[in-house]
Amino acid sequence: MKTEDLIAALAADNDTKQAPMSRTFGFDLGLGFCVSALFFFSFLGLRPTFFASLDEPRFLFKFLFSATMAASGLVLAWRLSRPDGAPGLARRAVFLAPVLVAVASLIEMAVVPSDQWAARMIGHNAVHCLTLIPLMSLAPMAGLFLALRHGAPSDPHRAGAAAAMASAGLAALLYAANCPDDSPFFVAVWYMIASSIVVALGWFAGGRLLRW
Repeated sequence: MKTEDLIAALAADNDTKQAPMSRTFGFDLGLGFCVSALFFFSFLGLRPTFFASLDEPRFLFKFLFSATMAASGLVLAWRLSRPDGAPGLARRAVFLAPVLVAVASLIEMAVVPSDQWAARMIGHNAVHCLTLIPLMSLAPMAGLFLALRHGAPSDPHRAGAAAAMASAGLAALLYAANCPDDSPFFVAVWYMIASSIVVALGWFAGGRLLRW
């Protein structure tokens, strides 16, 4: 059987299992996120000023950034989950979160004196950010990898990176509720570095674990 015929056969088989595939994505990702959420509320929890900060744009932006990263990564992972999957516009959606943080940083530069930029970028918990976002990404990423193995992606590296991006976004969503640093400068540096570590891990892990 030619490679093209095998891909077509797998894609046709996947069409007959669309509902199970949807449930697999939802269940595996949901279970992984619940594990990370349990860890978060057991060992970290909401920051003391969480509810008082809900009307602060900088605080809310962290959740917007994280949710955008999670959603764009998840859509791309879904599009790449099929043997004949094509990313389409989803591959451009992954740039939404970086663009958001770039725009927010430019606004921050316009309203904050330049002598405060370095302090806001360094923040108070950079090490925690670089540790906790990758750590809390592991369970959702494991769930998405299980779901992707059900779908047999033809580009395992890119599918793994997309799953990792979605997982990093979910982990950042949790971490943002505890993180005391709200400046877009801090998000642009430390959240992005932490997420890049996760995406790199997903790229390499995808090449090994999602190959078929």
